Amino acid sequence: MTATTPTIRLRSAALHFGHRHLWDDLTLDVAPGEFLAVLGPNGSGKTSLLKVLLGLQDISAGTVEVCGRTPRRGSSLVGYIPQQKSFDRDLPLRGRDLVRLGLDGHRWGIGLPRRGASARITEVIESVGASPYAGSPIGVLSGGEQQRLRIAQALLGDPRVLLCDEPLLSLDLQHQQAVSALIDARRREADTSVVFVSHEINPILPMVDRVVYLVGGRWAVGTPDEVITGERLSQLYGTEVDVLRVRGRIVIVGAPDDAHAEQGGHHHHPDRVGTT
Repeated sequence: MTATTPTIRLRSAALHFGHRHLWDDLTLDVAPGEFLAVLGPNGSGKTSLLKVLLGLQDISAGTVEVCGRTPRRGSSLVGYIPQQKSFDRDLPLRGRDLVRLGLDGHRWGIGLPRRGASARITEVIESVGASPYAGSPIGVLSGGEQQRLRIAQALLGDPRVLLCDEPLLSLDLQHQQAVSALIDARRREADTSVVFVSHEINPILPMVDRVVYLVGGRWAVGTPDEVITGERLSQLYGTEVDVLRVRGRIVIVGAPDDAHAEQGGHHHHPDRVGTT
């Protein structure tokens, strides 16, 4: 990873909703080509952080820059991959049409010139291995096939930052691995920064450079080995938490959010734990 200007820069950033503090004093740089996992229980502000970076949510204090500028909707510098949600089987939308929505027709549209757009759509569909079913109705495709097409849509503008909001949710293990590998390949080939919100770090653990762990207004940033320890998570959660490493997997025991039973990660400023 080259030591160049960070693609994402937060300085003393805070996000409050009334008296509720999702996070305070968050300072973070994300380098080109870095894979950053954003972890934490439900309601800790993981998706809200993505909304800030997408220009859909203003921060309450501090500063945020994406590629050297204030985040704004529809930037071609930023690609977005949402959670996998199934489509109605009768929806009259082909796989290729879903990818085209990245150009026009929805809130992430980047408005590429139409000349060459068709060739670019074909190119990104091929790059994610979705060509065989790009002409099929989206509703008859598997969750993994749909996610490949969403990745293609996110790559249309050749983004420098890829924001992923739990893109593995509801996928089986094989498709989780395939989707993760596609995202990882993109950042390696194009030096794209990846910010990957997840409940479960194990499917992406080999790819992760650093993690941001958000819990109840507190946060920690660092490598998985630095952040995902019993001592550090007990500090964040304010209760005793054990971290087990079993056959290459990370298992978290005792965290209040049961849906959060498994997790893991890779980088951190060892002493940095933010509090409200």
